[in-house]
Amino acid sequence: MELREALRRRRMVRRFVPDRPVSADDLDLVLAAMLRAPSAGHTQAVSALVLDLAEDVDHYWQATAGDADSAWLRDLRTAPVLLTLWTSEQAYLDRYAEPDKGWTDRDPGRWSAPYWWVDAGMAGMAVLLAAVDRGLGACFFGVPPGRQDALRDRFGVPADQLSVGVVALGHPDGGGRGSAASRRTTPPGERIRRGHWFGETPVKPS
Repeated sequence: MELREALRRRRMVRRFVPDRPVSADDLDLVLAAMLRAPSAGHTQAVSALVLDLAEDVDHYWQATAGDADSAWLRDLRTAPVLLTLWTSEQAYLDRYAEPDKGWTDRDPGRWSAPYWWVDAGMAGMAVLLAAVDRGLGACFFGVPPGRQDALRDRFGVPADQLSVGVVALGHPDGGGRGSAASRRTTPPGERIRRGHWFGETPVKPS
């Protein structure tokens, strides 16, 4: 699929066809796209814990949602695959303390932005676009802060791993309307600016 077509089709799909699995080939290609995302300093510290067995998916929901119930949860629970995404601040600080970077104080304040999160967002977007390319539906969502330790404990995730979020994968089943269906789309001119934030660059007095 052409990139512009994948971008046009990309949506957060919240409901999936029950009992229709994601093929191993499709899953491998989606994960390969994640590995191709940019990585500051080639740190390569954005990881995925793949839950593609029904039992593991059930355990995910038990750990993160418990007995909670909502239309949103009922829709997402139909996803046969969950990709839990993780990043490590410490891995980036260690990488940039190496001789070719030299930030031996490991001070996060040196960073113009926390690139462990930036790279994780890029990896997540690569996953979403690859899913579209394979004819799959996908939805990115976060793990409630109060449930992240339970998720780590259930699946043996080390404490230094920071929860980025989860991508639900499956074959789309329609419905599950999200914010894009109810909120105004901001015109491009309100988000893309040229030369100066407020219109044209003002002329400085001589």
